Amino acid sequence: MSTQAQPRRSSFVLTALAGATLVTSCKVGPDYEEPVLEEGVLEESFASSTDPAFQSGETDISQWWTVFNDPVLTSIIERAEEGNKDLKVALARVEEARTRVDFARGARYPVLSFGGGAAVSSNQFTGFKSETVSSIKAEAAWELDVFGRIARQIESDQASFEASEEDLRDVRVSLLAEVARSYISVRALQMQLKSAEENLASQKTILELTRSRAANGISSDLDLKRSESLYAASEAALPPLRVSLSQAINTLGVLIGKNPTALQEELRAPAPIPVPPGGVTVGVPADLLRQRPDIRGAERRLAAQTARVGVATADLYPTFGIGGTLGIGNRAGGSLLGAGNTAYTVGPGFTNWTLFSGGRIRNLIKAEDIRVEQALLRYESTVLNALLEVETALASFTQQGSRVDALARATAASNEALELATGLYEQGLIDYEQLLNVQRDLLTQDIELFNARGEAASALVLLYRSMGGGWNPQEVEAEPEAEEQPPTEEEPTEGDESSTPAPAAPSQATEGDADADKG
Repeated sequence: MSTQAQPRRSSFVLTALAGATLVTSCKVGPDYEEPVLEEGVLEESFASSTDPAFQSGETDISQWWTVFNDPVLTSIIERAEEGNKDLKVALARVEEARTRVDFARGARYPVLSFGGGAAVSSNQFTGFKSETVSSIKAEAAWELDVFGRIARQIESDQASFEASEEDLRDVRVSLLAEVARSYISVRALQMQLKSAEENLASQKTILELTRSRAANGISSDLDLKRSESLYAASEAALPPLRVSLSQAINTLGVLIGKNPTALQEELRAPAPIPVPPGGVTVGVPADLLRQRPDIRGAERRLAAQTARVGVATADLYPTFGIGGTLGIGNRAGGSLLGAGNTAYTVGPGFTNWTLFSGGRIRNLIKAEDIRVEQALLRYESTVLNALLEVETALASFTQQGSRVDALARATAASNEALELATGLYEQGLIDYEQLLNVQRDLLTQDIELFNARGEAASALVLLYRSMGGGWNPQEVEAEPEAEEQPPTEEEPTEGDESSTPAPAAPSQATEGDADADKG
């Protein structure tokens, strides 16, 4: 009878396993749907892109810094990508999120454990003699994901992993923009310092002329003192520029992950400020949804939170599984593998069906659903802030260009005026007051011109950053979906680097037909 019963038991277990596996495709909770922005949020074009400096159309901004045609800038950006510490921290967070996905996937597989031991027992009160008992025991447990709790958890962790990848890209976008702006600041300060030193040399010439005229009684002592005062004031303006220049170079050293002074020697020699191109191609507002990592990250967090509603909803239902044990034991003097020493159990079952909890499960589902609404609002807010940054950057780039043009004309006129005024002053045709005013105008306009040129180049950097430039989303979209492999304790597998299907928005998060939680 026993030989016939064993096949029947095995058949029953396999049938139960197959039947339970068939229903594992059921996933409670809301399915993620694509978020739809309110009408009018995304216009057909940016309002500030009507300036002739902007051209509409598709453009590759994955390496936007190349438009400046500056090999030194390109080299520093490449070094920052390799050595920046904040970028490495973000990369470590991606790896952490990847392992969480692998951990969640591990719940799909059986848990197998093995143990054994030996013990000596004796009881003098009952007269039992000492004896040795040895045993070996193996246990197996497999949770069947009937209501999709595990699947929803994997879905949530996968979306969180993808959000961490977008965070890494966002750090990269911000880093490259910061490197470029710091480099532009270095070049602008060098030009301002060079201009200030040239103006100081010009003022020294006029100071010597004024001294000569004062010694010959042609100019008054007042003119001499005012000339000395202007020269000293111009000389005092040099140290702050040198300090700012050193600080900007040191900042670049830290951004590439090196000692602050690592680039001092390389950037010691002055070089021109990177010149923005005459025309810039900008896309349409809808491109931001694909290009900006912070928007993509907010969308992935929305997907992750939507899946958590399903995880919470699964608590309304029982947990099904298949378990079994196999034990072998004997007393001293017998064979451990002898007949009659084996015991086993195997079969399906269910646990953790909460019939009453005072409404805690439903309130937890409601809380997760409210978090979905918050995630959706954060997504919409991120989109609006992105549009704000682009519109501001477009207007700033346009106006900075106009400012540079105006200051260039003013500086050219002041240089000519200084030449004329110096000649007239030498001839005694004008007084020192007129010459002094021309000197002051030129000094101020020179500094403002180089500052404006730096700000114009920085405005283009900010424009590219606001559009999410610095990486190529097409490379992510072209990546093949990685095949999931069963993990083992000995050799952990790499996490799935694939992206989930199209982004989506939340639906109502409660499961209306679940009546298990009577409270």
